[in-house]
Amino acid sequence: MQQNHKKMTAHLVPVILIIGLMAGILSGLVGVGGGIILVPALVYFMNYSQHQAQGTSLGVLAFPVVIVAFLKYYSDTKKMGEPIDFKVIAFLAIGFLIGGFLGSTLALKINQDLLKKIFAVILFYTAFKMLNWDKALINLFSK
Repeated sequence: MQQNHKKMTAHLVPVILIIGLMAGILSGLVGVGGGIILVPALVYFMNYSQHQAQGTSLGVLAFPVVIVAFLKYYSDTKKMGEPIDFKVIAFLAIGFLIGGFLGSTLALKINQDLLKKIFAVILFYTAFKMLNWDKALINLFSK
């Protein structure tokens, strides 16, 4: 079992701040950050285990770090006539709370190497769909 209880040294602080800054910028820019940026960055730059990285990412989300970006979106979407619906947020939060508990319980029972592969497949699938490569493949094979 991998132990990664790194002592907070002066050279780690800038690395951690840069990881957080990049995750924050991407979170505000496209609504991602925790899983897509923080987890891989903690694994590769901080040598965290997959379990540590995922738990740390969730810990960051537990603190009100996204409130500034949310308030910006809330204010601007309201001005654009496309307000954010708090009822949707409430129901998503309920599902997220229950799902987060169940998912973390399951993740801690899964071997770290398998968990990394599951994580990578989800990222790849998401990228594949968002780039519309699935439609390109369908078009390619339907000719």
